[in-house]
Amino acid sequence: MGKRYDVEYKEYVCRLVVEEKRKMSVVSRELDIPYDTLVRWVRIYKKNDQWRKIHRKNEPPVKEKPSYRTPSDYEKEPKQREKDIARLQEENDILKKAMHVFTKNRE
Repeated sequence: MGKRYDVEYKEYVCRLVVEEKRKMSVVSRELDIPYDTLVRWVRIYKKNDQWRKIHRKNEPPVKEKPSYRTPSDYEKEPKQREKDIARLQEENDILKKAMHVFTKNRE
């Protein structure tokens, strides 16, 4: 009987091939996944609608799933954090001004 892989892992492997532009043969060898299986996953992944229908419909509910992240995810993270920090600082400034307006003595 063959190995069973969870949906997140399959998506991670497909993202390595599609988004990271890694060769399927190399990924197949590195992760010990049969080449034909990887080709099938990537073909279905590229047709995003089919991927969700096939892999997400009978997925058992799990509280915490492992998060598989590609190298580009790690590169995007600092930029996203900077945007979040800037947004939060702006919200904080607005709240400070509002607090000042509402706490000011009305004469």
